[in-house]
Amino acid sequence: MPADAARLNRIPVKNPRSGEIDYHVTPPSRERISEKCQSLRAAQVDWASAPLADRMGIMLKWADAVEAHKDAIVKAESIDTGRWRISSESPDAVIWGIRGWCDRAEDIVNRALQVGASSTMPSVKLAQQLVPYSLVGVISPWNFPMMLSTIDAIPALIAGSAVIIKPSEVTPRFIEPLQESIATVPELEKVLTYVAGGGQTGQDMIDNVDIICFTGSVPTGRKVAQACANNFIPAFLELGGKDPVIVTKSADLERATDAVLRGAVHATGQICYSIERVYVDSQVHDEFVEKLIKKTAEISLNDSDIHQGHVGPLIFDKQAGIIDKQLDDAVAKGAKIRSGGKSQEINGGRYIQPTIVTNVNHAMTLMRDETFGPVMPVMRFSSVDEAVDLANDTEFGLSAAVIAGDAQEAMDIGKRINAGGVSLMDTTLTGSILRDAEKTSFNLSGLGGSRMGGASILRFYRKKALMLNPDMPIKLKDLHEI
Repeated sequence: MPADAARLNRIPVKNPRSGEIDYHVTPPSRERISEKCQSLRAAQVDWASAPLADRMGIMLKWADAVEAHKDAIVKAESIDTGRWRISSESPDAVIWGIRGWCDRAEDIVNRALQVGASSTMPSVKLAQQLVPYSLVGVISPWNFPMMLSTIDAIPALIAGSAVIIKPSEVTPRFIEPLQESIATVPELEKVLTYVAGGGQTGQDMIDNVDIICFTGSVPTGRKVAQACANNFIPAFLELGGKDPVIVTKSADLERATDAVLRGAVHATGQICYSIERVYVDSQVHDEFVEKLIKKTAEISLNDSDIHQGHVGPLIFDKQAGIIDKQLDDAVAKGAKIRSGGKSQEINGGRYIQPTIVTNVNHAMTLMRDETFGPVMPVMRFSSVDEAVDLANDTEFGLSAAVIAGDAQEAMDIGKRINAGGVSLMDTTLTGSILRDAEKTSFNLSGLGGSRMGGASILRFYRKKALMLNPDMPIKLKDLHEI
């Protein structure tokens, strides 16, 4: 691309704490994307043919390289997200992910390869072959930039695929230092690369890969799914949520309010599985709300110092308009804001105090559309049946939570909620199942196999069955006429 055209094509990046545009990325041309993908495909042949143990050894070298580049990665991501502690933990999460999957991969793959004789034709012997997709494309979101760019890539690489990743153009600064860590592992650099760009770059990727993993909003996910369908390639989509929590009358309200406050406000509520709907039994509703208000008053913004406070800026400032509209709609329909309120500009950034809203109902967009901010709408219910109906009255189904008097009561209710991951006696426990259990989404919250548990690796394989008949084949003349 000529220099002048490249400058015109640059994408501005805003600092969420200052509100200033202080960084730019230049997307690669469609031709450059194609060249990168061809190079990755060529290198993937040797990558896939290498023993699993060799691939894992190379991945573990990368984990060490990420650790060595940690300071630069943290600095870059913290500028893009406006938060320090979560950004400082991001490289550790990736290192932990690499090492953890390497610990489990051999067992997962070996179990998938276990076959024997046919149950329908006992003389026929069966063998399973796993053939990795040549090139995996990953399109990742802005809320946890580095970690969510690797959550699908790590198991795909272990499986034997090459990977090209396009993070969100809202938070791209970590790409450069992370790519430097990849460059220190030459075998990995051949089969893993990042590209910076917007929607067109994502489309160009889809046109050049064999499978797509996308994390983001439902509207964009729908476009990705349609593009993948046109190309006849699989799509794994992790989309939005409107996660409910049910608090029963027997629940310990200290426990419940702690769990709800953390589940709704941590990371400024910018987590796909954050709590966005709170259903509390009428008999304890008022006490619950009062306790929640008191605890919310102890939470502070970190607007003056990135190393202090609990709630950072909204990373994507356009989200502030969505949250404010939802609050306006709720108030116009009879809701009451009990703490916090609409977003505010502080030193150029957009912040929102932890916000509690009561007198809400399902006619309000606050109870139906994804909020992606630290807002806690609390609604009464009179029976468990009603609470379950309310929790399931949604077009989403990513996650949910139940806090009850004991684990069995919570389990019984949790089994009735239509969501992929249900936390019991707490909220937002999804990370605990990463390598141990599988979950898929209900309704519009996702599409495709689980990115957790053994399926996380196995979904990157095409599965081939090899069937051996050691006996003489049946002759056509010996078959009776049909």
